[in-house]
Amino acid sequence: MSLDPSFVGRSYPPTAPYQVGREKIREFATAIGATDAAHHDPAAARALGHPDVVAPPTFPQVLTMAATAQIVEDPALGVDYRRVVHGDQRFAYTRPVVAGDELVCVSTIDEVTTRGGHGFLTTRTEVATVAGEPVVTVWSKIVVRGEA
Repeated sequence: MSLDPSFVGRSYPPTAPYQVGREKIREFATAIGATDAAHHDPAAARALGHPDVVAPPTFPQVLTMAATAQIVEDPALGVDYRRVVHGDQRFAYTRPVVAGDELVCVSTIDEVTTRGGHGFLTTRTEVATVAGEPVVTVWSKIVVRGEA
């Protein structure tokens, strides 16, 4: 089944609020080898002008997974997750993610194309505080491999 291009522009409901925890940031930073003190030590983060530890730049991937799942699991779109490979990821920040943030995500399908028998799906996820303050926009591209 190929991806349905009529889904371009479709947005999905906001995710439940995600409470960004200090330990989650530390664990993520440790897992990816991010050793900057601002990711681990609140005093170091405050010295840089942040209210608490700062998440590494790719941390929003943790919370955007729920928003992306809404799209991938939409049966009408036609994504066969067994055939998916990661294509691309980009982040555009308004401000850093810090411990204590309570964030929601809204995902929109930006592009659906087919090339060489493979489907390409680009999503854009707007991450904001529960009060509506923009924090980061995350673009993700997946490739749905065609039948061999």
